[in-house]
Amino acid sequence: MAKEKKRSVSCHCFFLLTAKCCWLLTSMQKTEAQEHAHSIRLEGDIILGGLFPVHARGERGVACGELKKEKGIHRLEAMLYAIDQINKDPDLLPNVTLGVRILDTCSRDTYALEQSLTFVQALIEKDASDVRCANGDPPIFTKPDKIIGVIGASASSVSIMVANILRLFKIPQISYASTAPELSDNTRYDFFSRVVPPDSYQAQAMVDIVTAMGWNYVSTLASEGNYGESGVEAFIQISRESGGVCIAQSLKIPREPKPGEFDKIILRLLETSNARAVIMFANEDDIRRVLNAAKRNNQTGHFLWVGSDSWGSKIAPVVQQEKVAEGAVTILPKRASVDGFDRYFRSRSLANNRRNVWFAEFWEENFECKLGSHAKKLGSLKKCTGLEKIGRDSTYEQEGKVQFVIDAVYAMAHALHRMHKELCTGYIGLCPRMSSIDGKELLSYIRAVNFNVGSAGTPVIFNENGDAPGRYDIFQYQITNRSTAEYKVIGHWTDQLHLNLDAMRWTRGDPSIPASVCSVPCKPGERKKIVKGVPCCWHCERCEGYHYQANEFSCELCPYEQRPSENRTGCQPIPIIKLEWHSPWAIVPVFISMLGIIATTFVIVTFVRYNDTPIVRASGRELSYVLLTGIFLCYAITFLMIATPDMAVCSFRRIFLGLGMCFSYAALLTKTNRIHRIFEQGKKSVTAPKFISPASQLVITFSLISFQLLGVFIWFAVDPPHTIVDFGEQRTQDPENARGVLKCDISDLSLICSLGYSILLMVTCTVYAIKTRGVPETFNEAKPIGFTMYTTCIIWLAFIPIFFGTAQSAERMYIQTTTLTISMSLSASVSLGMLYMPKVYIIIFHPEQNVQKRKRSFKAVVTAATMSSKLTQKGSDRPNGEVKTELCESLETNMNERKKSQMSEKYFNMLI
Repeated sequence: MAKEKKRSVSCHCFFLLTAKCCWLLTSMQKTEAQEHAHSIRLEGDIILGGLFPVHARGERGVACGELKKEKGIHRLEAMLYAIDQINKDPDLLPNVTLGVRILDTCSRDTYALEQSLTFVQALIEKDASDVRCANGDPPIFTKPDKIIGVIGASASSVSIMVANILRLFKIPQISYASTAPELSDNTRYDFFSRVVPPDSYQAQAMVDIVTAMGWNYVSTLASEGNYGESGVEAFIQISRESGGVCIAQSLKIPREPKPGEFDKIILRLLETSNARAVIMFANEDDIRRVLNAAKRNNQTGHFLWVGSDSWGSKIAPVVQQEKVAEGAVTILPKRASVDGFDRYFRSRSLANNRRNVWFAEFWEENFECKLGSHAKKLGSLKKCTGLEKIGRDSTYEQEGKVQFVIDAVYAMAHALHRMHKELCTGYIGLCPRMSSIDGKELLSYIRAVNFNVGSAGTPVIFNENGDAPGRYDIFQYQITNRSTAEYKVIGHWTDQLHLNLDAMRWTRGDPSIPASVCSVPCKPGERKKIVKGVPCCWHCERCEGYHYQANEFSCELCPYEQRPSENRTGCQPIPIIKLEWHSPWAIVPVFISMLGIIATTFVIVTFVRYNDTPIVRASGRELSYVLLTGIFLCYAITFLMIATPDMAVCSFRRIFLGLGMCFSYAALLTKTNRIHRIFEQGKKSVTAPKFISPASQLVITFSLISFQLLGVFIWFAVDPPHTIVDFGEQRTQDPENARGVLKCDISDLSLICSLGYSILLMVTCTVYAIKTRGVPETFNEAKPIGFTMYTTCIIWLAFIPIFFGTAQSAERMYIQTTTLTISMSLSASVSLGMLYMPKVYIIIFHPEQNVQKRKRSFKAVVTAATMSSKLTQKGSDRPNGEVKTELCESLETNMNERKKSQMSEKYFNMLI
């Protein structure tokens, strides 16, 4: 410094490229004062430049603002500490001393550009031929320091501005804090390197953090400039590629914010209140002012801040606004505290640190006192004694980027050491080849640096673009006991995220992660209907009917035999049911059937026991047993219809479904046909008709039955019996009630065809019953048969609409099965009750009537029947008086004969 004061300088001339630029300084003393007031200079064999934000950006057109204690002084002293350590190290650059020229950037890129011109003075060609001082004398130039490399700058916007001029003069630059992805462009910033990872890694880490939190709707906030804008751009690009995060708003903080600007930013962020998470790529000053604005607008606890490494674990942005910053998640390149620097810095005092021209100002700020009448601090502050001690009389915590400053200085030193080792082999001190270091050659050594004593405990290396690998620690700002707030490490990122969600705490210590989503996640079984243009906003629509949630955006129809699961996230088999024995639909027909079977069995046993009695023989024993068999089968089919369907049950159903009715109505048809033929024949002659013997009646009956069996066997051949599960029968609108019905593969048409022949026999029998209705009941049982058939027809006429009218009902299986079985049981009961119960009653309770009667010739029977028929006909054609007269006349002629044959008529009537 003394040597500098002795140098007389009339003017300094700087020439950039081909332009000649000269600032004529009128006073040497003024020039030196201005220069040294904003720079630190240490002599050395090799001079390194340094750029640090010692002061904040000034307001209202002022270049520099308030002092930055941590970001400025700590980092600056870290460079001085590293230079001291290297100069004392006998193994690193032995016999070579490093010097420095450190400048204040005042956190402003344009001001930093002006300051950085100092680094290129020695490389500018000076042409003094046209320059004369005021008195006409030629100018006297001060020999400038030759800067071979620069450490810095801090802000990316400053580094970009400075890198543009340093590359013109091939001066390598190593930054300790600039992370803008733009600086990775090796074609534009080929002389730029950094010991911190670029924001492209940081942006990826922040996207991973947001994704891990389950946040898909966030806002971004960036300080105007390369760092903020590039960081946000990288975040938006990565989030767009990943597809899981949407940007609600992307706001920018101006370089020169107007009054109220930050309040407007908070209000803008509140316009999308669901986007509570705010991704911040902003400088320290802007972060502090954003938090303050949120506090003023009573938004404490609303915003979920995610800060970049410019926030990191710094105290300055959150001082006196701890609650509004609570829960903030921040990221910082992986680092470790440098214990040696702590000892060094705590030992600094006004007496032993005169080389730092800003240390006195720091002293005042740090201890809140003033130094003399020229102190920077104004007001009624106490006077500094100079005996204060850092860390004892003030709080001290090592600034987060200190280790990276040290790494940057050591990276430059290791590059110079290797360069010296190769170019100056065996030479003590600087050899001639290194007296004028070529910047491009030095850059190649810098890019090849690889040493394992980095301050963070990891190797210091550079890739082909001059970037350091991505290693980050993740912090959360937590208030632990309502009073103490601190940054806690909750994870790290090295190519992928490792986050301890259990260690996170939010407002009031709540461990549950707050939401920052445009739309709440859809419930299971609901699909997302995306709002056009905003992929993170959607409406939830439930999958209806038999649809399930195939993925988050679509519902698909379950296979026909399946239904949606309870939460509609998949399909499950539809339960298969059958008619159970304990069901009311089964209990009633089974009860009726059992009564019918008991009654039928009782009648059969009675007839067998009294087989040779007149009343049994007169009933036509052979056809009676056939008819009773049919009645028994009609009752028994109920059990087959309710039994669990399988191949055997389905086979028996096909055989016996129509067989019982076929037995019954074939026998009745044979009986009625016989009666009709007898009396029709009697009208023509006294000769008995053919085929009226019991054997003939059996042949006719079984011939009729054989057609039913033939049809069944053809059905077996064409369509073998098998079971099916009918999922359509009980496919209700509500899938919960859907059931598959286990049943035999018998369609309604097949069922009608199976019963159709029996119904045809029944109708034919009814026709004959109508034709023989005029036969006196004393001659035959035509009238009971007629009543049986009329009732049966009514039953089956009622059956048809019930059976087919319930085809679309969910209870179809139960209704149709119950209707069919009850109808068959009722038909059998009518036949049994009208045709056989009177006879059983006589056999059991009036055996005196069950006696042999005198037989009469067929001729007498026919004559009597014919006479009865004629009388009936005349009775219907004439008035009552006339009929009665003619009847009397006819009867008087044959009175004697009728009296003789009355007993034989009754007996014959029993036989037929």
